[in-house]
Amino acid sequence: MLTTRLTNARILTMDPDHPVAHDLGIWRGRIVGLDDAVTGLPAERVIDLQGATVLPGFIDSHVHLAWTGFKAATPTVAPCDRVEDVLAVVAEAAAQVAPGGWVDVAGYDQRGLGRHLTLAELDKAAAGRKVLLMHDSGHGCAVSSPVLDLLPGLVPHEGAFLAEGAMGAARALRLPHSQEELAEAIGRAARACLAEGVTACAEAGIGGALLGNSPVELGAYQLARERGLLPLRVQLMVAADRLHPVTAHEDDGIPRAIDLGLRTGLGDDWLSVGALKVYTDGGMMARTAALSSPYQGLDTAGQLQEDPELLTRTIVDGHLAGWQLAVHAIGDRAADVAIDALEEAQRLRPRPGARHRIEHAGLIRPDQLPRLAALGATAVVQANFLRYFGDDYASIMGEERAPWLYRGRGFLEHGIRLVGSSDRPVTDGSPLRAIQFMVERASLSGQLIGPDEGITVDEALRAYTVDGAWACHWEDSVGSLTPGRRADVVVLGDDPGSVDSSRIGDIEVVATLVDGRETEEGTL
Repeated sequence: MLTTRLTNARILTMDPDHPVAHDLGIWRGRIVGLDDAVTGLPAERVIDLQGATVLPGFIDSHVHLAWTGFKAATPTVAPCDRVEDVLAVVAEAAAQVAPGGWVDVAGYDQRGLGRHLTLAELDKAAAGRKVLLMHDSGHGCAVSSPVLDLLPGLVPHEGAFLAEGAMGAARALRLPHSQEELAEAIGRAARACLAEGVTACAEAGIGGALLGNSPVELGAYQLARERGLLPLRVQLMVAADRLHPVTAHEDDGIPRAIDLGLRTGLGDDWLSVGALKVYTDGGMMARTAALSSPYQGLDTAGQLQEDPELLTRTIVDGHLAGWQLAVHAIGDRAADVAIDALEEAQRLRPRPGARHRIEHAGLIRPDQLPRLAALGATAVVQANFLRYFGDDYASIMGEERAPWLYRGRGFLEHGIRLVGSSDRPVTDGSPLRAIQFMVERASLSGQLIGPDEGITVDEALRAYTVDGAWACHWEDSVGSLTPGRRADVVVLGDDPGSVDSSRIGDIEVVATLVDGRETEEGTL
């Protein structure tokens, strides 16, 4: 007897052997058959979907769950577009904190204000408190003087703003969070994912200096799972600054590793260790993504996180230690460093099946495409960056470079696997809104950004299902509605391939099932 049979549906399986179905049978959390193979079988529950569309659960291959959960419970200055309004929010939050205490505020973005806050402005609003005002990009923060006093010699990038490593030093004063706090934050974020049809995700960097929340952060995910706070599948990327020299056997050829030889692949269907996360540069919102030529109208070309030789050594050592690598590279100069290092790593020890990833791949020049293809690298992009920030990004890149932003068609035509993700909470996490942009290449204002990079609806859906699963080594368990795979399903109010592309982002997520079980975020 089946546990559940979904019937009278338009089931888009993402499996070329059986692309469309009307019935789907589930038993003990797995798909056991489609259409005639299950239609006549008895079932504990038969759900008539009355023509609704069913897809594999979306896979968000680059998220920050803990940060998302904390941000949702933190006072925010978004969407303030005046300096005085930002300062009023900070002052109100500071008034709730004892003198000398820490004030956490989210949502800072200087672009809407026209400039960064000055130190004097922030100090007045803080009234002696230690303010940590996080930039929405995750690559910077504004701080008050009492924070700078704890970091002698540190000079703000501009006004009260600290970027990249300087931000990490300021955040380190505030950390770590307890595992209890982390588990609760992870749970809040996971429920938000489910509401958008996401059934699996990859956490993009735990335990690191830049965005890590605790040196024992992996334990918080275990705690969340034990307490039933982890209702979707999570794969954990580990920050590369956890690597340290080890005395391994010379035949192993491992110069640096994580304790006990931990590497990609440990875990199970619910919680596992994924790639080693390596940061090579910053972000475009903070103007710290590393470019080969300056930002349009600015006297900066961004910055690398480390000396290129140190970054190369980290990438090579991670490869030698057996890791899949997730290399954060937004600017084209950072992509050069990543490509060079990955080529060196593969030369020293060929691993054709390593499935190394370029996280973001925000600005990729035409000459870089064939090199990425030759490496077998995967591009893990965030289309919603351009949907929401595209006008700004196109402006700072200029007419020549704007078409290279967060490519779609260019990757696919070169045989580079394209994977969709959100980088939540940097921007909207909705896969459907991202899919709409991938097809239309239109920002919210209607500006077309690299329209030749547009892809089909089916290709965009693959980026959030089949290819997302492949990037996370999940292709044998999720990503398509194929018999034998886990019954991770999203039920939509309409078919993304049948509606006008302008409506895709607004399609209702009716319900989300993980292992065949409905979640609280939607019922059938």
